[in-house]
Formats: sequence, C-alpha cells, structure tokens
Amino acid sequence: MIFQDEIFNKLRKYVRIIIKDWRLYVLLLPMIIWFLMWIYKPMGGLLIAFKNYEPVKGVEGSEFVGFYNFENLMFGNKALEFWKAFRNTFLISLYGLIFGFPIPIILAILFSEITHEPYRKLAQTITYLPHFLSEVTITGLVLTLIYHGEKNTGVLAQFLFELNIIPDGTKIIQSHQYFRPLFIVTGMWKEAGYSSIVYFAAIMGISQVLYEALKVDGGNKLQEIRYVTLPGMAPTLIIMIILRIGNILSVGYERIILLYNENIYETADVLSTLVIRYGLEQQNQEAYGAATDMFNSLIGFILVIGANYISRQISDTSLW
Repeated sequence: MIFQDEIFNKLRKYVRIIIKDWRLYVLLLPMIIWFLMWIYKPMGGLLIAFKNYEPVKGVEGSEFVGFYNFENLMFGNKALEFWKAFRNTFLISLYGLIFGFPIPIILAILFSEITHEPYRKLAQTITYLPHFLSEVTITGLVLTLIYHGEKNTGVLAQFLFELNIIPDGTKIIQSHQYFRPLFIVTGMWKEAGYSSIVYFAAIMGISQVLYEALKVDGGNKLQEIRYVTLPGMAPTLIIMIILRIGNILSVGYERIILLYNENIYETADVLSTLVIRYGLEQQNQEAYGAATDMFNSLIGFILVIGANYISRQISDTSLW
C-alpha cells in the first residue's frame, strides 16, 4: 500500500510539472512523433535480418532462420565481399578521423584570432558554404576540377601532374588507389568550415581573464593556444571525438555512388553501398542487406559505449 502511494505521488508530481509547462511539451510533440514514425517504427524491419525474407510473404510470413544470414555474411559465400566492404569502410573513416578531425579545430582557432569582424564573417561564410551544397553539386565540382571529357584536363588534375604528385596522364577517377584520398579531401572541403562552428563557440566561451593572465606572464600566441585555448576546448573535443568514433563505420553512400565505377570497387565498396546492392539491386538478398546494416549499427553502438567509458575513466567529460 505504501509503495502504491509513492507511485501515485510521483505520478501526480509529474502531471503537475507537465501542466505547468504544457506549452514546451506541445512544442516537443512534433519531434517525438517524428522519432516514433521514422526512427522507432522502422526498427521492426530488423526482423528481416533473422529471416529467409520473401517480399511476397512479407516479414511475418517469411521463414525464421536465426543467425544464418549473419553466419553466411561473415563466414560463408558472402564473406569475401562483406569483409572487403568492412575494411574499406573502416579505413576511410579512420583516415577521415585522423586527417579530417583536426581541420575544423584549426579553422576555429584561426577564426578566433581574426580581430576584424567583417573579414572574419566573410571568411566563415566562405568556408561554411560547401556544407549547404548537395552531394551532387559537390561531386560535380570535383569531377569538373579533375576529369573533363575523356582526358584528365581539369585544373586540379593538371596541378597534381605539374607537382609530380600523380603521374602525368593518370585517370584519377578510374584509379582505385586515389579514391580514398579524393573522398576524404572532398569531405573535408565540404564539412570542415561548418564543423568549426562548435569549436569556435567553445573558444568564445573561454574567459578572457585567462588570456590576459598569460600575457602578463610573458606568454606568446602559441602558448596561448597550448595552455588556454586547447584546454578550454577539451570538453567539446572529447564529446565530438566520442561521436566521431561511434560513426566510424558510417560512411555515407551518396558521394561514393556518384563517384562509383567498376574500376574502383576494390577501395570504394563500403558497407552502406553493400546494403544498397543487397537490398535494391539483387533479388532475394534483402535479408543480407538488413544483416549488414544491423551489424554496422551494433559495432557503432559498442564503439560509442567503449569510447564513453574510456573518457569517463580518464577525464570528467562524457556523454552520460
């Protein structure tokens, strides 16, 4: 009886809170409905990964086969294709993390050092702009800069040839060894400026008293960045790197599909393109596509949990 009274009192307390701030909860409703309809409801489709899915019979009518699809995907006749896509996904994400993660931080620091506000806003706008362009537009620009007609006559291609970075006459778009650098550099160009907003906001939140104290002690600009700016950004950096680690196997398929050709499958085929190929292009392979996507999500979930645990052990900052 006492336990029931406690539950009733807590419910009454929550009802009072909701009634008091009902306008905020009404504003929250569209987002809750969106999550329910487009995030949680589609989770029922994960059952396809555990069934011998036949579109005619539907999810419920298809035969349940347990982990057969996962076993065949990782150790059976699909293993070679799957692990190649897994390797490519991991390497592209890892290189993107190593080379792409510092660029927005450097941009944010450079923006914070510009004292002329109109010039700083102009520089920020220029670097933000590629983020708002579609993948089709960005990829089209890249192809124009590199590839034109049947020969590599683009400005960027000629520049790379002149510096002997790439052998003259190389068909860059059709050479699998150049796909990863091209993909990563394109992503950095598109997202670096926009990603710097978070770090720039973190820098603006650092107390100016700390900078003034360092100047009094005779510190120079590099010492300001090392001893004040970077430590002040540390909580934001930790949170962002945890999120990036969680997405290390999530490589968007849009840009890859737009750059795709049969000559670069060796390095361009990733888990997301494998899901599309199984789910849309090949008949009766939907179960393997669902299994691949589920495996990808589970690995991302484990990485987020692990990165958050490590962060909590070595610092006071974590997602939860």
